[in-house]
Amino acid sequence: MARPRSPLLSRDKIVEAALGLIDEEGLGALSTRRLAARLGVSGPSLYNHFATMDDLLDAVADQVIAKVDLSALRARPWAQALREWARSYREVLAEHPNLVPVIVHGPGRRPAALRLADEVYGALVNAGWPPREATEIGALMRFLVAGAAMSSFAGGFSPDPATYGTDYPHLGRAHLLQARSRDIDQGAFELGLETVLAGLAARLDQGV
Repeated sequence: MARPRSPLLSRDKIVEAALGLIDEEGLGALSTRRLAARLGVSGPSLYNHFATMDDLLDAVADQVIAKVDLSALRARPWAQALREWARSYREVLAEHPNLVPVIVHGPGRRPAALRLADEVYGALVNAGWPPREATEIGALMRFLVAGAAMSSFAGGFSPDPATYGTDYPHLGRAHLLQARSRDIDQGAFELGLETVLAGLAARLDQGV
């Protein structure tokens, strides 16, 4: 039997399959057995490309982070740069909510994540922020973006009016939130983003 012209497995194929599994079933579904079955290969063959599952998870997270648009950080004034970057960051994370806890844990040694951190920090320092403040702003922005991407606030309310009754007098229209969750969540993120940026701008004007 002739050998296949290309290998059955590659790092990219494994990463793609792992991301699909996480997106569909959550982080807990990622295992050697499940991933091998998805790819139609034997489990041990995966270790020819990734020494451990943690190495694979790092590669999956970094592939997602690489999709974040960093161009504004190199070409826009710092506040506009953070605004455009944060929106792109949230959109990317929102496509893969099950992976957010891994991504926001920290860059570790992931190249794309380190590049993102470097670009954000550099943009802030170049704009006049002291190094410590630049670090804290980077962390603050990550908290804002991750929280907005991980779950829906409005989507967590029951659509049944009977849930609220007379016990919660200020939630008389809360049953409508779930149907409008996308707009509400988007609005909340934008409100938080603009509030943070306005506060930072005032702080910088005051000399930090």
